[in-house]
Amino acid sequence: MDSRNCDTVTGPRTADLLPDTAAMAVKVVIVGGFGVGKTTMVGSVSEIRPLTTEETMTQAGVGVDDLAGIERKTSTTVAMDFGRISINAELVLYLFGTPGQERFWFLWNGLFEGALGAVVLVDTRRLEVSFEVIGRLEDRGVPFVVAVNTFPESPSYPTEELRAALDLPVEVPIVACDARSRESSRDVLLALMHHLYNLSAQPAR
Repeated sequence: MDSRNCDTVTGPRTADLLPDTAAMAVKVVIVGGFGVGKTTMVGSVSEIRPLTTEETMTQAGVGVDDLAGIERKTSTTVAMDFGRISINAELVLYLFGTPGQERFWFLWNGLFEGALGAVVLVDTRRLEVSFEVIGRLEDRGVPFVVAVNTFPESPSYPTEELRAALDLPVEVPIVACDARSRESSRDVLLALMHHLYNLSAQPAR
């Protein structure tokens, strides 16, 4: 057999290897309702090729998935998204994006296991899809920040109005972001890290 015609098995790309200086790896979950931009955020901020489980939406979702406000959406996450970002030379975040449709929420419990914190991505056109998401995180005691994804057609509200609408405690940070932007998505993750640090610095009750 001519070896030149054989497929070769290669290892991971150099860019995908964990830096030698990495001393701590943290699991972070990106959660939110259907179509709020979770896959976009993981893909934009990940320093490695993100793993996605995007599938084309079919007639099976008609009458099941609520497309109000996102009628142009043609694909959806059916299991999870995965990416990685180095916050600095020593701290690495592993990012797990959850599926948004209620019929896939049974997968969330496994994705929440071992998570140090979470980002709740919100679309102000459809705040109601975030209520159950936030409730699940609160029930499990997972610290989180809320990131408002600034879609071009989304209405803008003062932070305190959003806090009241989402029934959030004053200590939960709310930040604006563009999930398409690496810098903006990274800033959201930094806000989560600062929030987790502040929580850890509080005296035990």
